[in-house]
Amino acid sequence: MAWSNARQLVLVTTADWNAGHGELRRFSFEGNRWQAVGTGVPVVIGRAGAAWGIGLHPQEPGPVKREGDGRSPAGVFAIGTAFGYAPRNSTRLPYTALTADDFCIDVDGSPLYNRIVDARKAGAAAVAGSTEPMRRDLHADGDEAYKIGFVIEHNPRGAAGAGSCIFAHLWKSAESATAGCTAMAEAAMQQLLDWLRPTQHPVLVLLPDAEYRRLQISWRLPTIPAS
Repeated sequence: MAWSNARQLVLVTTADWNAGHGELRRFSFEGNRWQAVGTGVPVVIGRAGAAWGIGLHPQEPGPVKREGDGRSPAGVFAIGTAFGYAPRNSTRLPYTALTADDFCIDVDGSPLYNRIVDARKAGAAAVAGSTEPMRRDLHADGDEAYKIGFVIEHNPRGAAGAGSCIFAHLWKSAESATAGCTAMAEAAMQQLLDWLRPTQHPVLVLLPDAEYRRLQISWRLPTIPAS
């Protein structure tokens, strides 16, 4: 498996493909098995649910993530750079202090598709049409969604139309789904950022319950503790 070296796992499970909310749990690989860390926390995902993304996992049957479909990518994904509005954060992940010039390019067909770029370096034409300014507090009426978060490495090679700009970030509320990201309360996000260690090769797994049961053994996924 492409994630066999992972020693930290962030698991998001949902009721089915169309559910817009779920539960996030943390696991650490110790003593040749996954051990639960802490307790689960509620999250919201895409407003249309989930669909298979492009990550570390093999191709599987079922709905496929597309740009603008309102679904969060399902599968196994590397965890990328952390980001936020503040100059620094206590996380051990590589951290980017966002500026008003940082945009994630969600324009299908752009050579910068699915990349966060600095408009001062890329040029105004490069970010034209992007709906993802990263400093949403400055560009979107004080929106705190990206105050702290991290990149979920879906579609890392930027395949056209396969979905872009997938993050873990802060929610507006427990009832407000996202356009395709995974969102949670600020305390839960900071706890997650403080726990993650790049040396442990962390991954994020997002699956509907039925798919989790189908793939748990073959993908060597943890047993979910009884609630």
